[in-house]
Amino acid sequence: MAGTFLAAYVALEWVSSIYEYKSLPITPWDPGLGVLFALIVRAGLPGGFVLCVGIIIAEIFVLQSQREWLVIIATGAITSSSYTFTAATARRYLRLDVGLTHLRDVLVLLGAGLVGAVIVAVLLTALLIAAGQIGTGDILAASVPLLVGDIIGIAVISPLLLRFAFRRREIALGRLLSFAPEGVLYIAVIGAALWAIIGSGGEYGFRLFYLLFVPVVVAAVRHGLDGACLSLAVTQLGLVGLLHLYSYDARAFTEFQALMLVLTATGLIVGVVVSERQNSDRLVREAEARLKEKEAEATQAARFNLVSGMASALAHEINQPMTAARALARSAQHILRTPHGDLMRADRNLTTMIAEIDHASGVVRHMRDFLRRGRPHVSTVEIRGMLEEALTLVRAEASENQIRIELDVSSDLPPIHGDRIQLQQVVLNLIRNAIESIVGARQTDGCIRVVARRLDAPQRIEIGVSDNGPGVSDELAERLFHPLTTSKHEGLGLGLPICTSIVEAHGGRVWLQTRRAGATEFQFSLPLEQSRAM
Repeated sequence: MAGTFLAAYVALEWVSSIYEYKSLPITPWDPGLGVLFALIVRAGLPGGFVLCVGIIIAEIFVLQSQREWLVIIATGAITSSSYTFTAATARRYLRLDVGLTHLRDVLVLLGAGLVGAVIVAVLLTALLIAAGQIGTGDILAASVPLLVGDIIGIAVISPLLLRFAFRRREIALGRLLSFAPEGVLYIAVIGAALWAIIGSGGEYGFRLFYLLFVPVVVAAVRHGLDGACLSLAVTQLGLVGLLHLYSYDARAFTEFQALMLVLTATGLIVGVVVSERQNSDRLVREAEARLKEKEAEATQAARFNLVSGMASALAHEINQPMTAARALARSAQHILRTPHGDLMRADRNLTTMIAEIDHASGVVRHMRDFLRRGRPHVSTVEIRGMLEEALTLVRAEASENQIRIELDVSSDLPPIHGDRIQLQQVVLNLIRNAIESIVGARQTDGCIRVVARRLDAPQRIEIGVSDNGPGVSDELAERLFHPLTTSKHEGLGLGLPICTSIVEAHGGRVWLQTRRAGATEFQFSLPLEQSRAM
């Protein structure tokens, strides 16, 4: 790798050695330095060593310098150490990103090259004066071309090589071929502009230099920093070639290079700003893609959680009617085994047991539909009929525990649109909770009252289930509607959360109206407007 860069530097020194001043290798165009400055930025001290060796070899074998060995070695040491120092400072303290992905990185690179060129110009000029090869009157004539040549070499070549190294894995033959027609067009436009500038000669040629801004800026806007680097390299090579072809003198060459330096800075800045925007857009798209992936993962996790929760809910909801059906079946079995048993009572028990089993089947079916659609199964529901069916399912259980159930329904209740089975399940949950509360307190005069009323502002139906049981404690009341909250030894704590989910799916809400002993009441509301829209 070092040998390749060394050979490239020596070859470029041979090609670019166009002008000399008093037999000194002072040229306003130094592409070899741009190559090795890119190496120094990436590799550090090894790159500086290659530059030092390359300068010494070029001085002796290519330029065939007649200067003393000590001066030649000092020239190599001063140049390499100066650029190594500025590159190391840019990398270590200014956090230069060698990929040049941001505007500050391009500015830092150009700044490091400028500072290095100034240091080299000052020190080499002082060295040549001390060696007696130039006088104090030659300082501007020697230092200005040297300074311009170093800066333009770094500004044009170094970003190009750094971007190539950064994106070399992305370069594919198919992509290059697709860009070829556009690249040929850029070369043609740049060539035509250069021919107009150089061929016109004199002051008029300098006035036409702005023509080169058009293809360079267009390439930078279309392809970002990479387009700017390539178009600037083509422009610089064409400019140098035509200036040499038309035998422009060193002064005119330096003036054109100064203009080229302005064009280079403009093209690089426009290109890197465009690249920053393109990178930002790409990062936004990647972030959106990752977000969609995370949303898909979250949705999948939510579906698993939903299935898990619904499995627990099914276990809870089916357990109640199946327990009641089992009790009814055992009662009917006992009656049938008893001589002269009450067959009418056994028939009623079996009828109620079948209704409980049908209800359990309906719960499974409607919860399955709810999982598929995410919405209740909507139908027209008569409130009184729905409540009477619910009481039919639970009246036998209440009677066995000597609990009286009363139903009070207003005559003006309109029908609602909702899931009949799910709404019955809410009522059954609330009634069975009341039964278990009364039985747990060992009351013998238990009473449960179910009330349904129509209310306005907003229009809604409110259904309340009250009992004369022991009430709800303060601690339990705060967490009553949270999952896994229960006062029962064998309860799952899912009944009220399930009720909440069902009522909220119908656009309503459920709450504890009163919790004091002897007057505990749960209520839930069903909005009429929401039910019509379902």
